[in-house]
Amino acid sequence: MATKKAADSTLYHLTSKGFWKKFRDAVVVNPEISTGLPLATEHRYPPPASRPEKYSTPATKASDPAQNPYWKRDVRRVYPQLSVVSQSELSGLLIEHSGAKAVAAPAEGAEKADVPAETKEVDLAAAIATITKENKVYTEARLPPAIPIPHAKWHPAVAENAPHTPYSYWPMTLYR
Repeated sequence: MATKKAADSTLYHLTSKGFWKKFRDAVVVNPEISTGLPLATEHRYPPPASRPEKYSTPATKASDPAQNPYWKRDVRRVYPQLSVVSQSELSGLLIEHSGAKAVAAPAEGAEKADVPAETKEVDLAAAIATITKENKVYTEARLPPAIPIPHAKWHPAVAENAPHTPYSYWPMTLYR
């Protein structure tokens, strides 16, 4: 004789007690159906709210009110910061970085590396002239960058007319 294998509906689920058990027994259509609420002690270890210690938020720099002012947290006011480069600074940078220079290996016993001296102020037009005099910036093989165009420019061309009756009024021209 085959035995009926079924899960016990009250084994791992909460059951009603007292008045609500009697009410459930009187109202429910199928008393074998469980409530569907799992027992916290069976399914969660440790059960919720069973830990003796209280949770404390770990201290960070953001949790210190003195180090976390509102203007640093307000992301609506994070505007891009402007930077200004003068023409003399730009000309110095262009001259300094115009050629790829190899870095020399450090010498034995050298304690202090040579720090490059400050560059003298040069006019931007003169700096560009010296850079282009030393090496050709653009050639036919190495052209300047072009503005990217997401699609080819449209050149209208007349297409053949849409099908219509031969003697009807058709005031429309189709283009490709």
